[in-house]
Amino acid sequence: MQFTEDHQLFRSSVRDMLTKTVEPHYEQWEEQGHFPAHELFPEFAKLGLLGLEYDPRFGGEGADHWFSVIACEEFGRLPGNGIPMAYNVQANMATPSLHAHGSEELKRDFLAPAIAGEQVCSIAVTEPDAGSDVAGIRTRAVRDGDDWLITGAKTYITNGVQGDWLCLLARTSDEGGYRGMSQIVVPNDSPGLTVSRSLKKLGNWCSDTAELTFDTVRVPVRYTIGEVGRGFQQQMEQFQTERISAVYQAVGQMQTALEHTVDYLQNRPAFGGKLIDNQYLQYTLAELACEVDALKQYAYSCAELIVAGADVTRRTSSAKLLAGKLIRRVADTCIQYHGGMGYMAETWTSRFFRDSRLLSIGGGADEVMLRVLARDVTSKQFFDN
Repeated sequence: MQFTEDHQLFRSSVRDMLTKTVEPHYEQWEEQGHFPAHELFPEFAKLGLLGLEYDPRFGGEGADHWFSVIACEEFGRLPGNGIPMAYNVQANMATPSLHAHGSEELKRDFLAPAIAGEQVCSIAVTEPDAGSDVAGIRTRAVRDGDDWLITGAKTYITNGVQGDWLCLLARTSDEGGYRGMSQIVVPNDSPGLTVSRSLKKLGNWCSDTAELTFDTVRVPVRYTIGEVGRGFQQQMEQFQTERISAVYQAVGQMQTALEHTVDYLQNRPAFGGKLIDNQYLQYTLAELACEVDALKQYAYSCAELIVAGADVTRRTSSAKLLAGKLIRRVADTCIQYHGGMGYMAETWTSRFFRDSRLLSIGGGADEVMLRVLARDVTSKQFFDN
């Protein structure tokens, strides 16, 4: 991909904005375990970051997919994954289905404020007994006239503590398995919806994560996104956007981590020279840099197909699997090469090590990606164009 001048100007603008609005406060937000989304998201909205590819009628930019690639890479350059995670939920996890399948009313009342950064949103799929196995969800929405009555629980909900609305996946019929689910917009201030816990995590400390309880929560049936009963299929589409966006961010994170590590080794005296003089360290870094670049080019090939309107399910699954495994090796190497200092909790290496672990779990675990890919391998379709 040869980025245009507009793409490059956009990259510079995003980097400059994040440098001014996020980086100076990152350490404080990490220590607090919280960041002010309602203050920060409007800053993102000024550059169109919350609706880059969305319809301008609702405040979107109508831009091509490469602007999303750039945005995710630049968020990946931040000194931690908490803010990139929260951004990705708002821009690439909770709103794609609403933009693609929602009614004009829903787009006006919920999508437009989310794009403007006026409302914070979440994606509510995972439950205490159903994570990567989406077919196992139990939260139910039973019709009562023109309303849904929702009962159940969701967990690990990013932006759920300070959010304004949820893109909820719930069962709306007695059909089992993948059938009979619907996506529903649920305002967080709905009576009966409570944040039962704000969860503490290994990493992504400043990104709030909630456990939610639904006790006969009443919302209008018109808040259903798309067709009743098509929620699973729509969520699978939404997962593809989530997964490839996470890969773009991971590329930015790994490139930045390797750059910082090289800088450190070039300045760290050891054994009568600099640590970077050690050929083993050079070779290891070179090998990792090659793998990160290969993943980047593979991700760009996915982006090309997305721009062309092709189905990228297999490729996004491959990219996420590879990214999750590679970022763990990069994080481990960076902390190793920084020695004792890298092990200290306040260093970026320690945070990177903690934060990076989520990629192989969230949005579909490695094992789920392998299940998708194995199906294509055994049917001999894996290498089909």
